[in-house]
Amino acid sequence: MITPDRNASSTPLDPSRRSLLRAMVAIPATALVLGELPGLLGSAAAAAPAHGSATRYTIVPFLNSDDGTVNVYQSDDATDFRLVKSSAYTPPSNRIRDASVFKHTDGYYYIAYTTHTWQDVSTTIGFARSSDRANWTFLYDYTVPITNLSRAWAPEWFVDSDGSVNVIVSCSTTDDEWIFTPYVMKAANSALTAWSSPVALSGIGANHIDTFIVKIGSTYHAFPKNETTKYIEYATASSLTGPYTITRTGDWAGWGGTREGPSVIQLDNGAWRIFFDGYGDGSYYYSDSYDTFATWTAPKKLPGISGTARHFTVIKETVSGGVNLATNVTRSFRSGNYSTRYWQEQSALLNLPVVSSSSTAAEKQASTFTVVPGLADANAYSFRDAAGDYLRHWDFRARFDASDGTSTFAKDATFVIRTGTPDGAVRFESYNYPGYYLRHYDYQLRVDVSDGTDLFRQDSSFVPVTAWA
Repeated sequence: MITPDRNASSTPLDPSRRSLLRAMVAIPATALVLGELPGLLGSAAAAAPAHGSATRYTIVPFLNSDDGTVNVYQSDDATDFRLVKSSAYTPPSNRIRDASVFKHTDGYYYIAYTTHTWQDVSTTIGFARSSDRANWTFLYDYTVPITNLSRAWAPEWFVDSDGSVNVIVSCSTTDDEWIFTPYVMKAANSALTAWSSPVALSGIGANHIDTFIVKIGSTYHAFPKNETTKYIEYATASSLTGPYTITRTGDWAGWGGTREGPSVIQLDNGAWRIFFDGYGDGSYYYSDSYDTFATWTAPKKLPGISGTARHFTVIKETVSGGVNLATNVTRSFRSGNYSTRYWQEQSALLNLPVVSSSSTAAEKQASTFTVVPGLADANAYSFRDAAGDYLRHWDFRARFDASDGTSTFAKDATFVIRTGTPDGAVRFESYNYPGYYLRHYDYQLRVDVSDGTDLFRQDSSFVPVTAWA
């Protein structure tokens, strides 16, 4: 199971770990005796990308400073988003807000978006497409066929398990232009140029907006925003159109109020991550669930783009390329930004001292490690020292311990490889704390959460080289 790092008395737990502790309190004692939290990794199997492949997350947000254009960003870890292209798409007229993106079976990426600013009547939603995510072509504005329509906002793509393509759109009518109801429209052809009549999502009801839906097994999970309370709620149904039962209201997840634009995606380790626009304070947030939406980690600000990006959805792809390491071979690891410093085990802790040809044989041996398939995920990696102990995180510190055979240890000792800085360097993301990386600080190796800066990327980048011993 995933538990908070130990020895909290010496290092305070960060908010996400406190949330996990609260979640454990609610777990029946019988589950703890068995050593597993039920549904810990969600309902679907997930794994790090296979060797030769990479995970890629893409977002197409409009800007806090400009709702007439969108930027495109991508990330390999759903935390550190980097710019692909600024002002990648500007519609021929009107505005572009709340852009939702997905990849269709024809190989194109499509966005659907709100066509007017919030003050204006807005009876259309816009569509554009791209072959490369960077260059977009306007397709058309579609008038949503609802009698006395006032506003059609925040269209969200939803592809059902049968392959059907749908758009969930929030609509209000002229009798009360600020009371929104979620509707679903189903594509009537593969070209996405014709749509079924809108059908209201039964059970979610009026005064809900920005409804985002994921399907797990036979259950539809909806995350609508309640426009009265300003909280994101949670509902389930056995049919896309409902009836939905709203089971979580108020601040049920600890995300706070004045939140909107939820988007939910499954991470490489099976956890579910929600992103949402904290428009009340101008920040963007993310939060993770390891028990299929029952409990969530404390929200964190999304680094780098928080305060710049507004209301977006996220798509996840597995793409060719990426970085990998040969396994069951010995390697040494040089700092990406301090070329004379290398990983070295010192009194069971992993540090970053200077190592050279004049170093002692013992120092060279302590700077040599065997790369093996990840203990918790064979597509990821674990590292073993000469004594057979494994690199793992404990109280945020990188150290070597003998495996105790538990799933907790396996996850603590497993790292997902990501592209590093400079070329040839790699980064190692914690398997059970997504967004946390092995990085050096004061020449000690720790597991820290990414802050989206170039300095952090450099401090968490290492170059695999020929083993010293």
